[in-house]
Amino acid sequence: MSEWSFCVLLAPCTETEQTCCVCVSVMSNNSAASSSSLALAQKAVRQLRLEASVRRIKVSQAAAELKTFCLQNAHKDPLLTGVPSSDNPFRPPKSCVLL
Repeated sequence: MSEWSFCVLLAPCTETEQTCCVCVSVMSNNSAASSSSLALAQKAVRQLRLEASVRRIKVSQAAAELKTFCLQNAHKDPLLTGVPSSDNPFRPPKSCVLL
């Protein structure tokens, strides 16, 4: 059985300026499983690097931006303004009665 491990430095956190490190250990019985484990570990490291590089903002700032966006686009929202019956493709069909 073979065992190997490695550590990967990720991008520094923008708010704390601390560098994140991820350590991965892999144990395997054969080389095929070892290469498969290595591929999975490399994929995990790529994903972690991607997540570490995402720009983060405070929840209060995100909420304020979302509120501003909603208020700016409220006039275009059919759920708020309604849809004219002549333009509504989902209006109930009219029944035809012959007398």
